[in-house]
Amino acid sequence: MSIFDAKQGLILAISRQTLRPVFAPESHTRQEGKLVGMSQTLFSPFQLRSVEFPNRIGVSSMCQYSSEDGFASDWHLVHLGSRAQGGAGLVMVEASAVMPEGRITPGDLGIWKNEHIPELQRIARFIHSQGARAGIQLAHAGRKASMSVPFGGERLLSPEEGGWQTVGPSAVAFSPAYSTPVELDRAGIDAIVKAFRQAAGRAHQAGFDLVEIHAAHGYLIHEFLSPLSNRRADEYGGSLEDRIRFALQVVDAVRAEWPEQLPLLVRISATDWAEGGWNADESVELARQLLRHGVDLVDCSSGGLVPKAQIPAGPGFQVQFADRIRREAGIATAAVGLITDPAQANTIVEQGQADLVLLAREMLRDPYWALHTAAALNEAVSWPTQYLRAAPQHSPARAATTRP
Repeated sequence: MSIFDAKQGLILAISRQTLRPVFAPESHTRQEGKLVGMSQTLFSPFQLRSVEFPNRIGVSSMCQYSSEDGFASDWHLVHLGSRAQGGAGLVMVEASAVMPEGRITPGDLGIWKNEHIPELQRIARFIHSQGARAGIQLAHAGRKASMSVPFGGERLLSPEEGGWQTVGPSAVAFSPAYSTPVELDRAGIDAIVKAFRQAAGRAHQAGFDLVEIHAAHGYLIHEFLSPLSNRRADEYGGSLEDRIRFALQVVDAVRAEWPEQLPLLVRISATDWAEGGWNADESVELARQLLRHGVDLVDCSSGGLVPKAQIPAGPGFQVQFADRIRREAGIATAAVGLITDPAQANTIVEQGQADLVLLAREMLRDPYWALHTAAALNEAVSWPTQYLRAAPQHSPARAATTRP
C-alpha cells in the first residue's frame, strides 16, 4: 500500500489450530543472549509455527516507490534495516509484485523473477542480524495498477510513458482517474495464482521467515471479494463462497510452495466502509476459511476499495476488527490503524484484542519506536552492540537470529 495511505498495524502468532495465550507478567531473565519473561505483554515473545518473534511490535508493509524494474535498492536496505535496529520484532518488506502487471507503479518492488532474489536476500540477512524476523508481502494491484509514483501527484500512465493494461474481476474502474480493467478469464486467473506460488518460492530462497498475501486496500484479491468491484456471474462472483474462491486458490498455491514450518499471513480490509460492499461479517467467515487453508494470522486493515469511503479514522479505529476476528474465527490477528502510543499498543495486546501490533506512519516518523516504547514502559530490551554506549544502563547486546 502507499506510504501516504499506510495504516499502522500489527501481527502475532498462534499455532495452526489454537490461539496461544497472552503471556502473563514475569520478572526479567536472560537466556542465551536474549531476554525472556518480559513484564509488559507488548515485549513478550511469541511463537508462530517454528518462528519465534522477540516481541509483539511489527513494521507494516509500506511502499517506497523507489525501485527500478522491481529491484530492491540501498534505500530499501537502509529503510528496513533501521527499523530492525530500532527494536521491532517483525519487519515487513513492502508489497512486492508477483508479476510486472501487478505493480501499482513502475517504482514498486518486485518478486516476479529470480534476479530479484539477491537484493531481497541482503535485506532479510540484515534484519536477522538485528534479532528481528523478516517478512515480505506478495501483491497484485489489479485495477489500481499502471499509475505514476505518487511523489508530486498520482495519475494514470499513458502507453507512451510505459503504462500497461490493468486487469480485474470485472471491467469496473476504481475511479475516473484510473483505467478500466479487462475482466480476467480463467486462463488469466490461473496465471496469477501460479505467479503467487512462484513468488513464494523466491521469498523462501531469499531467506524470509514469513510471507503475507495482500488481500486488502482495493487491490486484486480484495477486488474479487467485494460486490462493488466483482460483478461476475461465474464461479468467481455472486455468493460469498464464490467471491472468496480466488483468495483461497491463491492461499492454497502459496501454502503448497511455502514450507510447512514457516508462517503464512493474509492482510485483509475488514470492511469497505461503503454500502453494499465487503463487510465485517464476511471478514469473519473469510478468516475461518483462511485458518482451514493453513493461514496462521490475519492482518486486519480496512478500506481502499472505493475512493470516497466514509472512514471514521481515529486512534486504534481498526482494532475492533482484529478483536472480533480473533474471538469469532479463532485465528491470530494483527491490529493496525493509528496506533502510536506505547500504552495504547501494550493494552491492545494485553487485553487480547490482537496478538501483535504493526505500525506504519509512526515507524516512518520514528524508526526507533520500539526502543523508545520500551523506555516509556520501563522495559529492559536489547540494543545493537554498536549503540550500547547510548542505551539505558544494563541493556543487553542484541543477538542475531536465523530462520528455522
